[in-house]
Amino acid sequence: MDVKAKESKGKAGGPASAGRAIALADVRNIGIIAHIDAGKTTTTERILFYAGRTHRLGNVDDGNTTTDWMIQERERGITITSAAITCAWQGRQINIIDTPGHVDFTIEVERSLRVLDGAVGVFCAVGGVQPQSETVWRQSDTYGVPRLAFINKMDRMGADFDAVVAEIRSKLGAHAVPLMIPWGQAETFCGVIDLIEMRAFTFDGANEGRTMQEHPIPDALQARTAAARAYLVEQLGELDEAVLAAYLADTAVPADVLRSAIRRAVIAHALVPVLCGSALRNKGVQKLLDAVVAYLPSPADVGAIQATDVKSGAAVTRKPEDTESLAALVFKVATDPYVGKLFFVRIYAGRLRKGQNVYNPRVRERERVLKLVRLFADSQEEIDELVTGDIGAVVGLKAATTGDTLCAEHQPVALERIQAPDPVMFMAIEPKTQANRDKLNDALKQLSAEDPTCVVRTDAETGQLILSGMGELHLEILVDRLRREFKVEANTGRPMVSYYETVTSTGRADYIFDRDLGGKRHYARVVVEAAPRERGSGHAVEIACSRRALPDEALVAGIEQGLLDGILTGVLARYPLTDVVARVTEVGIADEESATDVAFRTAAVMAFREAAQAAAPELLEPIMSLSIVTPPDHVGEIMGDINGRRGHVCDMTVRGDMQLVRARVPLAELFGYSTVIRSLSRGRASYTMEPDAFAVVPRTVREHVLNR
Repeated sequence: MDVKAKESKGKAGGPASAGRAIALADVRNIGIIAHIDAGKTTTTERILFYAGRTHRLGNVDDGNTTTDWMIQERERGITITSAAITCAWQGRQINIIDTPGHVDFTIEVERSLRVLDGAVGVFCAVGGVQPQSETVWRQSDTYGVPRLAFINKMDRMGADFDAVVAEIRSKLGAHAVPLMIPWGQAETFCGVIDLIEMRAFTFDGANEGRTMQEHPIPDALQARTAAARAYLVEQLGELDEAVLAAYLADTAVPADVLRSAIRRAVIAHALVPVLCGSALRNKGVQKLLDAVVAYLPSPADVGAIQATDVKSGAAVTRKPEDTESLAALVFKVATDPYVGKLFFVRIYAGRLRKGQNVYNPRVRERERVLKLVRLFADSQEEIDELVTGDIGAVVGLKAATTGDTLCAEHQPVALERIQAPDPVMFMAIEPKTQANRDKLNDALKQLSAEDPTCVVRTDAETGQLILSGMGELHLEILVDRLRREFKVEANTGRPMVSYYETVTSTGRADYIFDRDLGGKRHYARVVVEAAPRERGSGHAVEIACSRRALPDEALVAGIEQGLLDGILTGVLARYPLTDVVARVTEVGIADEESATDVAFRTAAVMAFREAAQAAAPELLEPIMSLSIVTPPDHVGEIMGDINGRRGHVCDMTVRGDMQLVRARVPLAELFGYSTVIRSLSRGRASYTMEPDAFAVVPRTVREHVLNR
């Protein structure tokens, strides 16, 4: 038998010395994205092992994985926070970000995709395209991230490679084309058939899959392999002239021509190559690494980044070159117990050196970089410089937060910020002892700095602290972190739905504030217009009147703060307003001495409230996308229950011997749903849910919410 052995080779670590030790074309910034339990973290662990970055195989069930380093992650077996790691493969530097698969931590995926050049979507060979798979795929589409697909868990009972490929095409709208097919499925899975090399590969279990054994294609798979290869060539022929020429000439297309065509198509977002394996069984991951360096783009392939010139407001670009003026994005803030705050950055242009002064255009301040580190999950390696294309962390910044740009002060630019979704759930929180009140406030401030979806506010009426987040699990993790990391014990109320208010027409109000306070007259006249914005666009504040009527910039700041006060406290039940613009159309003063920021702030908030009241305000509630996998026998009961929860079924599809029911249901109707679904299905159904949209609360329900 014709068998050859290939030792998979990686080199530990990335370059740590100053300067560019790795050419920009040899850098890959990638993310691993997936639905929860698709095997994303296990795949990452195998990548690190084969690349020589770790010397043992971490296991999620054993709680010893490299990227899931938080206590909560290891206890629950899920990824909560994105972890960044640098490794090497075939002389290329790969910066990897392993992202969470649970919907409550979607901001971690969002901000990671913002700075990545490519991604690997991991899919379960049994579960296929699951709800969070769709969410992260759509997020990748938003940021234009080229992707590979890795169908994992081919060794599991019920694995179906062809069915998952079909789902990637139909549900994700991706042009998915296999570059390999499995050699067996479920208990017979033993390797892969490479459609480019036209060889079969197995992976040596004796040395944890480090050695790939090369074989001729088995006779039983010859026909299927030929058909899959023909489909690959045909699809590439439609995208690439070099492949088309060979195809029309009816000659064999050389492997290097295919690889070049695949790379061009992936970078152009025209193709999603599909690979397969079993990360847990150490099969197929080396081939995935080969594909990452062969087909996903480098920063040089992605090209110039769009930015805004801070001085002129004009659109500008920054080329991915070390000689360009600095343009870097802070995409995450984390706290390290030894060095303090770590600011994760992606360098889009220029160089960032230890000790360098950088400019933050959002706060208009200059800050000094005390340290630079290359990341390895929860540990760091101190370095002297980050260059174009690098992902690393900065120590020493004070004012920066997620989404801020770091640039040169003489050429200030602002990169597009990272948008966080609105929280959907909240609860009251207070310290168990009054002595810990300041400690709790400081801890919550730190958590909200790290996590933009963790929102803390004080209720204006009750004085209670309100903690908002993306779901029950998110809030639970935040409270657990308060206790473990910050040593703060807190009492919490039960989680409640985060309602929002909005306006559905345009309202206008003219308000005059004229009072004597502290022996001085305070006078301001403000005319405000409240108008609806597109659903999901959030709120905006506009000063549309001539500023010549305002003798001091502090008065403008007072107006803006007053409008924000009004937006955040609402007009129906003191819920924050969203999808609304507060526009000042006219202002007036009696004289310069009586025109105070206090007067204008008060006049602005009162005028806005009156305008919003006149703009047909409505209450909004979060609607969840619910996916239920159930035996067919229980579909009728489950659908009836959904209808009773003000929900409606969107579609039903068959998945093996199970039925997949997709529905949209208000979050307020889903508390305790896990117990209900267990009862309805005799414990045989499972479900997932994720935020879908905000919708107007029906009148009958609205009165109950407003009067509670």
